[in-house]
Amino acid sequence: MFEYLKGKITSITPKYIVVETNQIGYLVYVANPYHFETDRDEVKTVYIHQNVSDTDISLYGFATLEDKYLFEQLLNVSGIGAKSALAIMAGNDNSGLINAIRTENVSFLTKFPGIGKKTAQQIILDLKDKINKTMGNSLLESKEIKTETDNDKIIDALSALKALGFKEKAVDKIKPKLLEITSDYSTDQYISVGLKMLTK
Repeated sequence: MFEYLKGKITSITPKYIVVETNQIGYLVYVANPYHFETDRDEVKTVYIHQNVSDTDISLYGFATLEDKYLFEQLLNVSGIGAKSALAIMAGNDNSGLINAIRTENVSFLTKFPGIGKKTAQQIILDLKDKINKTMGNSLLESKEIKTETDNDKIIDALSALKALGFKEKAVDKIKPKLLEITSDYSTDQYISVGLKMLTK
């Protein structure tokens, strides 16, 4: 069983990345391959969940242990398979998902492909206590979301900043400051403010 792979990311496709370690290239399915774009050809630690079935052995990768834990908890929900869990986590930031489970926001969860009201309620029932206890309030508080609209705009702005070449850690560091903005900013305005924070 794999815990993580530490190697060079040699390929990024719409569905997976390839992590090369010890001259072996591992095909790893990830929720958002382009999240790793700034790490291309660099050594990166990718946390791994190995999924074994009668006909297939697949590797699913995550940038953080928290994301891996969240994925594995989703797999424990009746009706959620590996591909569905990965699709649910396809956003650049899972704070919206975590917050929706925590606040029992069924409508947020039903936006994901293949997730109906019944499955959304099951996700909340199965995971709410586990997420509160294991992931703690600090993670959620640092990523608190005022509205879904603000969340989408900030996520898009952060993605754009990463695409411009800023390091992931630096971009993630300014997110709490963007969330503190009370004005109804557009995505472009968030990008502009973020650029000033990153270049000052």
